[in-house]
Amino acid sequence: MSELGARRLSCRELVALLTDYLDDALPPPARARVEAHLATCPDCATYLEQLRTTIAVVGRLHEEDVPEPVLGELLQAFRAWSAP
Repeated sequence: MSELGARRLSCRELVALLTDYLDDALPPPARARVEAHLATCPDCATYLEQLRTTIAVVGRLHEEDVPEPVLGELLQAFRAWSAP
């Protein structure tokens, strides 16, 4: 049995799988477990919709649309976040 096994996914486990879920990169059993969790957890279903909205909005954003001071702050935050 896999690490996820047949038990219900926790919300934390679901969040870790959402990128692959949205990219349609999960194997069918894992996808079914994600969908089962979403069907019974309104908070995670809301989070998924917020994530989809964010992707849709950011996907239309161009670098020149972001004011220079904000762009600099974002780049600094991402560099600090990814630093070991």
